[in-house]
Amino acid sequence: MEKKKVLGQYGYGSQHWVGDGFPVRNLFPSNGVASEINPFLMLDYAGPADFPPSNQPRGVDEHPHRGFETVTIAYQGSVDHRDSAGNAGTIHPGDVQWMTAASGVVHEEKHGHDFTAAGGAFEMIQLWVNLPAAVKMSPPRYQAITSAEIPAADLAPGVVARVIAGELNSVRGPARTFTPITLVDLRMAAGSRASLELPADQNCGIVLLRGDVAVEEQRMAGEAQITVLSQAGQSIELSAAADSLVLLLGGEPINEPVASYGPFVMNTHDEIRQAVEDYRAGRMGRLR
Repeated sequence: MEKKKVLGQYGYGSQHWVGDGFPVRNLFPSNGVASEINPFLMLDYAGPADFPPSNQPRGVDEHPHRGFETVTIAYQGSVDHRDSAGNAGTIHPGDVQWMTAASGVVHEEKHGHDFTAAGGAFEMIQLWVNLPAAVKMSPPRYQAITSAEIPAADLAPGVVARVIAGELNSVRGPARTFTPITLVDLRMAAGSRASLELPADQNCGIVLLRGDVAVEEQRMAGEAQITVLSQAGQSIELSAAADSLVLLLGGEPINEPVASYGPFVMNTHDEIRQAVEDYRAGRMGRLR
């Protein structure tokens, strides 16, 4: 089986607050990685950070999205979500929220009620996934995927994979996607090794959240780093020198023009102007 090649290793390109609840390090596109990881648009790693108890939930107030999907993976802490399509819920550690903004949705993301009151450690990923032009204006969709719904597989001694979307080593995840996506949460114990079977037609990245992992003997150590892999090839070898938390990204490229402005990702600048106009006119809905 042909192995995927390592194209490059990168740290985060920017560090900032999103609202008052999410101190993030952006792994892409701020570090220059873009087309190599298509169809993924953005990855923010929030935390790990400690928050004191509060009476007021921190987070991001009402804001719009159109033309793509947001995927939030919770590791520590919790987030309350509500949107203009009528969806609402809380994601807890191990849960995943997969929101398809598509034609447009307005939503709010705040620290969970119980987490706000108690305080504690907060750690999450938010990933933006592009949509093909044919479905960018489809109705919004919301998937609340609990930890219990995500299958876990022992890939090797000391290596546990939770398959969120797509398939890894014959284990299939529950998320419904518009294009082929592989999204896997990996826990690796110090001294462990694993060979991953990956689709040959997908762009792939190995994200180190924290730990010390070598990808085909090329090491990442610390926090918030990504190794970008070639589309060609069907496997990759990982080894951990310390207990590590890793996220595997894979996706079939969407080879279409990308026009973006803030929370909108379309194919042309005219479509972006229309998105701004539709939001201002209330055609994406409002929170009540």
